[in-house]
Amino acid sequence: MNIEEFRDYCLSKKGVTESFPFDEQTLVFKVMGKMFALSGLEHQPAKANLKCDPERSIELREEYDGLITPGYHMSKLHWNTVELEMNIPHQLIIELIDHSYNLVVSKLTKKLKLELENL
Repeated sequence: MNIEEFRDYCLSKKGVTESFPFDEQTLVFKVMGKMFALSGLEHQPAKANLKCDPERSIELREEYDGLITPGYHMSKLHWNTVELEMNIPHQLIIELIDHSYNLVVSKLTKKLKLELENL
């Protein structure tokens, strides 16, 4: 998956916005104002940080050693850095984006969840 495909898929999800809150090179995707994905645009090949269940993070890091690593500049427990353009199946990257999005949505307040549903 290249960075354009990654961006398009993230933006296709309900309630998602993109911004550059840290610098001009770090693209951040938020659902209802809460971050679920980010990518440093200067990295080649493209990489993204995605939120992940801690137990699943360990399994993914073992199975995709060197391609899925602890989140760069993030909580190593809850975030993974994923090589987007390497030997990770396209469908797995889609699943990891969905997983990250769903984890963040599950922690939203009732009010924000209702707003999201009504979009």
